[in-house]
Amino acid sequence: MPKGEYLQYGGQAIIEGVMMRTPRFFAVSCRAPNGEIVTTTEAIEKTWIGRQNWLKLPFLRGSLALLDSMALGIRAMRFASNIQLEPQYQKDVEAAMAEKVPSKRMQDLSVAGAMVFALVFGIALFNLAPNLISANLGKWLGFKSDAAINFTTEIIKTIFFLGYIWLISRLPDIRRVFQYHGAEHKAINTLEAEQDLNMDNCRAQTRLHPRCGTSFAIVVLIVSIILFTPLPRFDLGNAMINGTVRFLTELPLLFVVSGISYELIRMAGKFRSQKWVNVMFAPGLATQLLTTVEPDDDQIEVALAALVACMDAEQAGKAPDEEVEEPEVELA
Repeated sequence: MPKGEYLQYGGQAIIEGVMMRTPRFFAVSCRAPNGEIVTTTEAIEKTWIGRQNWLKLPFLRGSLALLDSMALGIRAMRFASNIQLEPQYQKDVEAAMAEKVPSKRMQDLSVAGAMVFALVFGIALFNLAPNLISANLGKWLGFKSDAAINFTTEIIKTIFFLGYIWLISRLPDIRRVFQYHGAEHKAINTLEAEQDLNMDNCRAQTRLHPRCGTSFAIVVLIVSIILFTPLPRFDLGNAMINGTVRFLTELPLLFVVSGISYELIRMAGKFRSQKWVNVMFAPGLATQLLTTVEPDDDQIEVALAALVACMDAEQAGKAPDEEVEEPEVELA
């Protein structure tokens, strides 16, 4: 497999499972309450946005990748939640069948609602709140420079992000998700090391990876400091209004920040063996010590199941039980 294709291999940790994706397919494997590993594999559909070639250009494809990851993440979480609640996957099937289980529609709405809430909450906590705090703080401390207020905002964003990650990592349920996150990284690292995808090889790999979403978030924070600090502010005479206007100004620029950050992360993945890359992206790798936990063998088994399912689909050119379409013939 060409090494460039590794940039299109990745995944996400979900509830009691892992989602893996390859260039054309994604697979979700979950550990059901009865101990069984349940896997589904689907082709990655080409949406209208995904068919726009201009969105795949450097510095634009970052936003497309984020939207794509969110869409696949919602589908993976929906599958995982269904597996955890389906009566046939419970330890006591008869008792589970007797209980009233929420409909799949209600489960899907709950997952979608949770994702929307998380997105809104994240924007409010990591962007709006720091802008409001720094606007008032700058007024109290008598900052005369826009750059000083902007820099303070970015530092507050960083503190909030790291503090939030540290706090949720203390929760037992989140810790299990972080274990699956570590298992996902180990599986991908085994693939990129060109080793057989077995338990021994996977167990020996590091749980850190330069293309991780955590590293991406840290790069976003660093790029934001560089980009937002020198930008002038609007002074409308009220600190709260100034902070809100600044927040609204930054929102569209987040697409620029994500585009730059995505290219940097791609570079890190491509040149991960270079020492200078490891030095440059050390903050992101260090933060992964919070967002990943050493997995057990059962969790590694789930990650390997998802990755193998994706690779099998890539090799076969179709997902299991999917009809193979005749290839289109391009005219010379």
